[in-house]
Order: sequence, then C-alpha cells, then structure tokens
Amino acid sequence: MLVLGGATATALKNRGALQDIEQLPLMRPHVKFDRAVRRLKDLAPAVADALEASTDGVPGPVFVECPVDLLYDEATVRSWYGDSMPRGGSLASRAVRAYLNWHLHRLFAGSENQAGLDEAPARSSAAPASNAMTAMIAIARHVAKAERPVMVCGSQALTRAEKAEAVRDAMVRLGIPVYLSGMARGLLGAEHPLLLRHKRRKAIKAADLVILAGVPCDFRLDYGKQIRPNARLVSFNLSRKDLRLNRKPDDGLIADPGTCLRALADAVGEPVADASTRDDWLAELRQRDQAREADIDARAAVGGDGVNPLRLCREIDAVLDDDSVLVADGGDFVATAAYTVKPRGPLRWLDPGAFGTLGVGGGFAIGAARARPSARIWIIYGDGSLGYSLIEFDSYIRHGLAPIAIVGNDACWAQIAREQIKLLEDDVGVRLARTDYHRAAEGLGAEGLLIRHDDEIASTLARAKELSDAGRPVLVNVHLAETDFREGSLSI
Repeated sequence: MLVLGGATATALKNRGALQDIEQLPLMRPHVKFDRAVRRLKDLAPAVADALEASTDGVPGPVFVECPVDLLYDEATVRSWYGDSMPRGGSLASRAVRAYLNWHLHRLFAGSENQAGLDEAPARSSAAPASNAMTAMIAIARHVAKAERPVMVCGSQALTRAEKAEAVRDAMVRLGIPVYLSGMARGLLGAEHPLLLRHKRRKAIKAADLVILAGVPCDFRLDYGKQIRPNARLVSFNLSRKDLRLNRKPDDGLIADPGTCLRALADAVGEPVADASTRDDWLAELRQRDQAREADIDARAAVGGDGVNPLRLCREIDAVLDDDSVLVADGGDFVATAAYTVKPRGPLRWLDPGAFGTLGVGGGFAIGAARARPSARIWIIYGDGSLGYSLIEFDSYIRHGLAPIAIVGNDACWAQIAREQIKLLEDDVGVRLARTDYHRAAEGLGAEGLLIRHDDEIASTLARAKELSDAGRPVLVNVHLAETDFREGSLSI
C-alpha cells in the first residue's frame, strides 16, 4: 500500500504552520520505505521507488510525504509565494524576496523534462534462486520419506494472487495434511480431504516433518516449541527474519512460499513413503477434526438467553454463496467464526493478521466489493470493533455497495473480559451496552435487522440476502448469549 501524506509548504517547514509536524519519524517504524519530497522533479521517482519497495520481498506499506506546494501548478504556487513576499525596499525585504525566488526556482527546476509514472513496477516472482533448486531436491527427498508430515500455510503463499489455483494444485499434488491461516484460508475450498481446521498443536507435535509456507514461529506456534526437536522443519518465507524467527529451520529458503510449493510438488513427483502409513496419519488427524466438529455441533444446539454464537455461525456458513468474501473484524466473536464459517475458495477471507487491528472491516469490505463486483460481501463484526467503521455504511450507500454485516453483540469486550474477570475479579472497562446498532445503520441510510433468539436466525439471514440482492447494505444486530467456547484463549 502506498500512503501519500500531505505537508505544509516547503518554505514554511518548521515555522509553526498549521499541522506542521515531523511525520517521517512517526511513520518510519511501520513502513518499508519513507521519503519526504522537496522538489517537483523528485515526486514521480519517489512514488516509483516507493511502489517498488512495497512489493519487494514481503509486501507492505510505504510512505511518501508531499508538501502542498508540490501538488498544484507552478503559476498557482508562484502566486501564493508572490502574495507573501515583502514589498519594501529595505535590505531585509530584498533578501527575503531573493531567497523566495531562489526557493521557487529550486522547487520547479527540471520538472519540465520529467517522465511520467506510466505504471507500477512489476512484482518480482521471488522464485527460488537456481542454486536453491539443489536444496529443493533435497527437501523433496525428506518430504517423500516423511510418514507424518504436516503443513501450515499462511498469507505469503498467496502474495501472487494470480497463482492461487497453481498453489492449490501443488498442495494437492504434495498430498500433505494442511492447516490454512490468514489470506490462505479457503485455498482448498470449504471441504477437502487434506484440509484440517482443529487440533493443530497436537498435529504439529506429532509430526516428523513440518512445512511452514509463509508462517513464522511466532506466538501462534508457541515460538517454535510446538515442533519436536527431532522433527524436520522446512520453511519458505519472503522475510529473512521470519524465516529464522525463534527457531532455525533445517531447510529454509528466502523466496515466495507459493512458488516454492509449486517447485516442491514438481520435485517430489510421486511420494515414496509407505502409503498406508500416510493414510493412517491423515485418518488420525481427520478423526480429531471430526470429533471437534461434533463437539461444536453439540454446543451449537444448546439454547439459552440470547443467540448461541456457534449456532449463528453454523447458520451463516449454511447460507454462504460460493462467490462470497468474508471480512473478519473483531475479537472473540470473529475468532468463533474463524472456527466455523468456511470460505468457499481462495482469496475469500480477509482479516488483519497477527496484529489483530480492530476497525479494518469497513475498508476491507469496500476494497473487496470493488475487486469482486459480483461477490457477496459478508462482514463479521464484534460489537467493540464495529464502532471503528460503522460510519462506512454511509460510504456503502453513496457508492452503491451492499455488504451484509453481522454484529455479534454480547455487550462486552469479551476476549478481554474473560481473562480479566477471572484473574482480577473486576469487569471495569470491558462492559458495553446492547446498543441498537441496526438503528444507527438505518440512520445512515442502510437496512437494519435484529436477532434476539435462535429461531430468528434463518429467516433474518434470508431477509438480509434479499436486501443485499436489491442493492441495499444491511447490518444485522445479533444479541449473543454468553459462551465459554473460547475459554483460555489468548487475549492482549
């Protein structure tokens, strides 16, 4: 993402102008590239360099600061400066005029011959280097011999979105049980024999070979402790730091994980491990998955005061169209949905990743609707996170977008409350109200629906889809019952 930041006029920098601030020190820790432009001829090259940096290696944000006097035509800017020049004949007045004229000349010098920025630079394939192919052949031998392999595939595997189907094909050819996370969710569809969702920790601890495709050994893998010391660790990552984070892989390549998986599948060919052993391993993992699914079904059937969040998620999953995009924005309720609502294909799940940043839902939904005009956009909101982008319902109306937002309203920052109340015996700061969010959406011109009981779910979701089909954005406010489904989950 290219972030363009405005700034005060170059001649007024550090003179107390409106909103004058040193932006680069604030942005630098959070972006891959930053530059403050001071001359017009440097603006397009700065944007080109920024775009190239944003797609080099691990994709990320870049920042270019553009002072206001570089954003208008030269005649207009010269008139601004002319109005502010002193008129007197004193030495001081003449010196100021001379400086400002010199400054203006420097500001625009050379810009008349500057080539335009015709297109963004092509993204590098980040393919394994030729000398790494020998290492890939060695990795293929270990994969072929492994009896209990498991793979964890993350967002980086789909950095080259146009290759999603090829990455999917490679995973199928490898025949390795796989857990998908982040943007890789949905890569194998809603149901596939190799796809697993539950008990990942147990699977990794029992594996004799673990492949991490764009996944670091961070908190999600207990900083590498989930992997046995005598298990072989293979890692593909665009980041040198993440490749070795907390645990050095036995085989590691700094390259695009999706490209690596395709190359590995080609190198492996037909697995040579005992097929029956592999079958037994997959059956063991699938049995655990099925047991967890049965447990979720049993929990979803329990009635109570309010809507059972598991039943709600099960019913959302049941009415998803194949061409649906799921946007996740929240904590506890969204995490519950991640267990139970299944994206139907690749690039159909959007969440903020390891940072867990609340408030992404509105922007993600707009981006998804523009990228996939034919798709139905579902936003899974927590009631805490909704407050950060509720106003985007105004944007949906103005731009003719029709997402369906489901708000899990438990009147609480539930992910924080669960741990806080247990440890501190105090709910200060974590209780919210059963706010009528659906009425707020109506006030912004959208449609608002309310669900208070389990038996209202199916009919209300059907009505939401009808309204969305008619071009109306919808917010469904669901009064959730309390649940211990995620008891003991990580909160920060």
